[in-house]
Amino acid sequence: MRKKITLIGAGQIGGTLAHLITIKELGDVVLFDVAEGVAKGKALDIAQSTSVDGFNINLIGTSSYEDIKNSDVIIITAGIPRKPGMTRDDLLGTNLKIIKQVAEGIKKNSPNAFVICITNPLDVIVMALQKYSGLPTNKVVGMAGILDSSRFKYFLSQELKVPVKNISSLVLGGHGDTMVPVLDHTTVNGKSLKKLISKEKLDKIIDRTRKGGGEINKLLEKGSAFYAPATAGVEMAESYIKDLKKTLPCAAYLKGEYRVKNLYVGVPVIIGSSGVEKVVELTLNKYEKENFDSSIEAVKALIAKAKEIDPKLSN
Repeated sequence: MRKKITLIGAGQIGGTLAHLITIKELGDVVLFDVAEGVAKGKALDIAQSTSVDGFNINLIGTSSYEDIKNSDVIIITAGIPRKPGMTRDDLLGTNLKIIKQVAEGIKKNSPNAFVICITNPLDVIVMALQKYSGLPTNKVVGMAGILDSSRFKYFLSQELKVPVKNISSLVLGGHGDTMVPVLDHTTVNGKSLKKLISKEKLDKIIDRTRKGGGEINKLLEKGSAFYAPATAGVEMAESYIKDLKKTLPCAAYLKGEYRVKNLYVGVPVIIGSSGVEKVVELTLNKYEKENFDSSIEAVKALIAKAKEIDPKLSN
């Protein structure tokens, strides 16, 4: 029996997710949006391409939460996107209200789903989503680290003139200006990155990675990145659906790992058919530990703001 995958938010990321999932034939797709016409129009458009490509997938668009009932996977992109000059944190007030409605719809209709959140500001929104929905922490996870790592590896590949697939790296911490590339675990064709690039060039690439979303935001003028975020979200969904047990950097709930408790933050995790099955703890050097700790403090500060907006998040 095919899996049921619901995409909440039919904007640029939601539409791209629907197309990628159809191409990979991961499952039947429900595209949900409060703007029902957008959801139905995109679902119909993609559905009309299936005969050309030979895909056997059903797609529907809807604005009713009843249609998401018994979903296996739910990917959330609902929320307002960044505009030029805005930070992810500027989205907090509006997107908290949106995610509360979404969480209630999930709790009522698909309490057993594996839920992937892409809505910004990511780390605090995924925390709110889990609290509002009451779903187990291993079944609620945020997409950020795969995207950040992908950006970092792409920029390195351009500088070093090597295929991006030959670069192995991870980016940890909060999704934003405090994200932490783990340099001691970064290799190019099996060789340590530090032996291949100057500190000056590396610092520039790290800075560009941290500002990667803003760079695209500025270029697009309206809207924000969607192809790369959608691709990252699909990788997480596929690992869960197919029980691939991939090690992927995601915003996951920590229970003491990395000396952090009761907080969602970007770390490598194993995703399989049970959801987040294990947090992978890496040995960080002094520089990485300091930056990771700074990233944690930034996430905590934003969570404090969220609790001021909605005191119920303190429970």
